Amino acid sequence: MKQILITFIVFLLLGCNSENKSNKPYILEGAWTLRKIVYPTEHTETFSEYENIPFRLYDGDSLIYSCLISKTETGLVVNRSSQDQITLISTGNGEYMYLENDDPHPLKITNDSTIVIQHDGALFTWHRADDITKEWGTEIKNIITTDLKRTDKDDIQSYVLSAKERQQNNVIHGFIFATIIAIVLLLLIAHIAVQNRRAKHRLQLQIQQIQEVQQERPQAVRQAIESVETAFFTSDQYIALQRRISSGQRLKDEEWQDIENHIRKVYPGFISQLRGLYAMSELEYQVCLLIKLRIAPSDIASVMARDVSTISTVRSRLYKKVFGQKGGAKEWDEFILSIGA
Repeated sequence: MKQILITFIVFLLLGCNSENKSNKPYILEGAWTLRKIVYPTEHTETFSEYENIPFRLYDGDSLIYSCLISKTETGLVVNRSSQDQITLISTGNGEYMYLENDDPHPLKITNDSTIVIQHDGALFTWHRADDITKEWGTEIKNIITTDLKRTDKDDIQSYVLSAKERQQNNVIHGFIFATIIAIVLLLLIAHIAVQNRRAKHRLQLQIQQIQEVQQERPQAVRQAIESVETAFFTSDQYIALQRRISSGQRLKDEEWQDIENHIRKVYPGFISQLRGLYAMSELEYQVCLLIKLRIAPSDIASVMARDVSTISTVRSRLYKKVFGQKGGAKEWDEFILSIGA
């Protein structure tokens, strides 16, 4: 009969407060320690802040982990654990019906850090213990869960949570993490170095093949190439282009396209060989085109709106990137003039 009456009361309270409850955050979420008990005889029992403190850790408003804790200089001692289901139902004005394993008790929220629960006429005052939750909440949950799975439950066990041990574990975990990161970085650096060496080797083979092809050309082919070059560099088109560049005005996109077309006619393989060396910036690529057209460095600087020193640096940098060693701007010019035919 008692169980039926309790169920009926719970049903009514849930029906009246379901909408309010759904909009409220968890009230009991977190850790609480028992500070005092006031008995019906007006006798008051207080609890130490350091030894055998009744402790509760609420998971939402539906599950409670209970134990006794003792504070030490190096951590906590946990024993006598339990886990129970709870239900919290608002009755208004900061008061609730608190059901622990279906056993109802009035609960009142005094303030944000204090609640009072009535058991058999006695008033149990609990205070929030957020510091314990923050530092040991997860470990205490794990201890209680593990302890309840033991088969020898008559044998009461105590569990020690050591701050020093945790600090040592954190140092160890940090060292392991840093070691893993260092290994990954070393492997990445080694991979990049291998890829760079392979790319450099491929480039050297490509340059070697270009030079071998040029050296093995028959005399008749060389003469034909020289004839085409002579015809182009004495043509009205080239003279007009040279004047345009000498004016110092920046070239338009269509003019750069015309330059590429002229070079393709005279040096059919140049642009593909140039692009194959490595991924050049637009500035580097255009400087190489003008070098191939035998434009003076001062005119290149003028039409590119750069200082002569900047154009020299670009050429020297290109030589180092392609050949993997230091070289002057003139050495790069000689290389550009030697390829592409």
